[in-house]
Amino acid sequence: MIRPYVLAETNWKHLKDAQFDLAILPWGATEAHNYHLPYATDNIEAEQIAIEAARIAHEAGGKVIVLPTIPFGVNTGQSDIFLDMNLNPSTQQAILKDLITVLDRQGVHKLLVFNSHGGNSFKTMLRELGLVFPKMLLAECHWFKSMDRSVYFDEPGDHADEMESSLIMHLRPDLVLPLEAAGNGAEKKHKIQGFQEGWAWMEREWSAISADTGVGDPKAASAEKGQRFFKDLTQKLAGFFSELAAADPKDLYD
Repeated sequence: MIRPYVLAETNWKHLKDAQFDLAILPWGATEAHNYHLPYATDNIEAEQIAIEAARIAHEAGGKVIVLPTIPFGVNTGQSDIFLDMNLNPSTQQAILKDLITVLDRQGVHKLLVFNSHGGNSFKTMLRELGLVFPKMLLAECHWFKSMDRSVYFDEPGDHADEMESSLIMHLRPDLVLPLEAAGNGAEKKHKIQGFQEGWAWMEREWSAISADTGVGDPKAASAEKGQRFFKDLTQKLAGFFSELAAADPKDLYD
């Protein structure tokens, strides 16, 4: 069945007189995720989470449209990992500018970049593009930071960990190898204290910090955990989509 809130599925017959308050742009990456998860993990999560949250928002009356997922992200720290595909931030900004130009011209004046990859960061780009497109409300969100993961999962991590493994086991079990095939996702920590504590930053050299490309032990993952998390996550995000779609850009602050 055609979903009218998914641009890739709908058609000109339905869109020629349509109006939307919010466009949602899922943005992922194509990269190794331990031994057991597909390279498209971030893209699967971005697309399916965004679409399900948009469905809930749409059914509640929100005028939202999900754009096709951008499948490549910033992987400058993984240049030696085979077929980890990289878009430089400057390339991402050029893509954003072209897409915002279309939305601005056609009267869709809110864009949410729906990020699914830790290496992506759109904040500085949106600051700059906001000056170029003063009518646009430009925002980003990182869905993986929106929930208290400890309520759902036992093991911490941030890449091909218990959370991501559980989600893909729920969303695309056909693409997940048995957990016995996974590495333990052990991460080597930085020797310099400021980077350990998080108030200083430098890019992680991925092959130096992880033997299997994972960060976080996935062995406790399950499809049941993924399903529960997905349901609660998309409900929360749907509320955010609805609020953002309905918000008056000139009246955002109390």
